[in-house]
Parts: sequence; structure tokens; C-alpha cells
Amino acid sequence: MDITPKSKTPAAANFTGAAQKIEDLLKQDTITNRDFECLTGPERQYLSQACTDILAKLKDAERDNFLAKIGPVITPETKSDIWDYNHTIINNAITTLMRQYGTIPGKKAIAEKTGLSRQTVAKHLKEYQRHPDFTAEMEQFKFMAPNVLTSVFNSALNGDMKAARLYLEVVGAASKQRTGTVINEQNNYLQINNTILSQENLKHLTAAQLNQIESIITNKEYKVIA
Repeated sequence: MDITPKSKTPAAANFTGAAQKIEDLLKQDTITNRDFECLTGPERQYLSQACTDILAKLKDAERDNFLAKIGPVITPETKSDIWDYNHTIINNAITTLMRQYGTIPGKKAIAEKTGLSRQTVAKHLKEYQRHPDFTAEMEQFKFMAPNVLTSVFNSALNGDMKAARLYLEVVGAASKQRTGTVINEQNNYLQINNTILSQENLKHLTAAQLNQIESIITNKEYKVIA
């Protein structure tokens, strides 16, 4: 379909010129920052829309190659949008395939389901925890945690004992975190009649006293310490 206006108005001429300029630019192996800086405002918008339209049609390695071509001029916002898109379709693919087959899918299966390349899938799975958007996503999950706890509470009120137990465990753990109290129990000690010899006691004994205790335990001869 030819989208070039047929009229010869100045606006139509400018549009035609911009379209041809962007078309020639996209034929290059790489679009550099210098290329981008030479574009006018409308030409940059045209390039952005053209790249969006092209990406929507590409799959697998062809998509990777095109992203490499326009990589130098992709804005941080666009990179974030691309990451969000990849993350969403990979997540959906994993969920669908697990429900279908009952096992965690491999990278090849995920790639076939999403239309992404195996390299892109592998890279995303390997690096997503270090991506800034992952931190933001985790914050969203934390934000929704009270809603989940409310659902668990409602199930408990309806007689679900597992939900009740889970609710009490979560609330109890949260209470301990708020108080900041941490209790470390150490049960390693030796009791002789009414005397308890613990690790803390041993720290305050001299080397000679420790040797004497060791001799008693190992049935060795020792000299009484005055």
C-alpha cells in the first residue's frame, strides 16, 4: 500500500522527502547517533514509528538483527519497553507450557512459543534479576501482598484450616520482624551434677584449666591446679 500523499502541497512534499530519507537510512547496516542527529524532529518521529512497525513483524534472528541495527539510537525508554515486552511474552509462554506439559520448558520451546530467538530468551532468563525493571516488578508484588493476605484471611474465616495456619504464620513472622528481636538458641553444653559447662564458660578459662578438663575427659593423668 502506497502511503505517499498524491497532492503536491509543501506538507506532502516534506512527508515524501522524510519517508525516502528514513527508508534509505534503514537500508544501512547500522544507524548511528550521527545519523540520528542529522534528522529533523518530524523525521525522528517517522523513524521511531517505522521501527515500531518493523519490529512488530519480525521474529527470531531477524528481530535480533534489526535491534542490533538500530541499537545505537534506541532511547532508554524504548529499551525498557522492549524488555517489558520480552519479559511479558516469555513469562506467559512459560506459564502456558508448564500447564500444558507439567514441566519447566526449555529455551527452544519458549523461543518457538514467543517468536523470540533462543539467544534472546537465554539472555533474558540469565540477566533479568539484575535488570532495573526487575526490581520495580518485585516492588509491585510487595505492594500487592496485603491483598493476597486479605484473600488468605477470608479463606480462613470460611473454615479453610490451611489458610488459617498460613495466615497466623505470616502475621507471626511479620510481628517478629517489627520488634527486631532475634533469638539464637545454643543448646551445646556439658552438665556435671548441678554445674553447667557451656561454650561461654569455656571462653573465660585459662589454657591450663582447659588442659585439665581435656585430661579428665580423655582419662589422662593431670596435676591439680592450685
